[in-house]
Amino acid sequence: MVGFNRRFAPQVQKMKALLAGVTGPKAFVMTVNAGAIPADHWTQDPAVGGGRIVGEACHFIDLLRFLADAPIARVEALAMDSATGDSVSISLSFSDGSIGTVHYLANGSKAFPKERLEVFAAGRVLQLDNFRRLVGFGWPGFKSMNLWRQDKGQRACAAAFVEALRNGGPAPIPLEEILEVSRVAIEVAQP
Repeated sequence: MVGFNRRFAPQVQKMKALLAGVTGPKAFVMTVNAGAIPADHWTQDPAVGGGRIVGEACHFIDLLRFLADAPIARVEALAMDSATGDSVSISLSFSDGSIGTVHYLANGSKAFPKERLEVFAAGRVLQLDNFRRLVGFGWPGFKSMNLWRQDKGQRACAAAFVEALRNGGPAPIPLEEILEVSRVAIEVAQP
């Protein structure tokens, strides 16, 4: 099990349910205002923390993979010129024709929200802000789902893992998806 927790967040589960009724490709825009971390921090060290793309941006690659519900067919990345290489725009295309972009940025203001996901599909839009506010535009029967507290799915992720162990069920995240997302994150992190 890998802690790709965001796919277990309640609002992401709602998005997945809404998208299940959509035929045709989807477009995803994930903006992560990750904030700066010094170059000598352990998370920046590829040998210790894996670097921020492998260690953190992987969560957002997984999130788009989960919502697309199709294998990643192609990946391209552009990194800003910096000592840490942790401001990156990652473009993904999926086998069903969907596309997605993860803007993982370390050069933004702390005053700006940290995570926003927008999904464009079938003449409709879903917008998730900081795992607290989900708004639907053009979705019949769905306007919004707001939470009192941010929920990025950590508890549900751990609970799904424990339940799979107790009951001998399938892994909460298919191994093929874990390997696929990990391979893509490592590929993106290569200079």
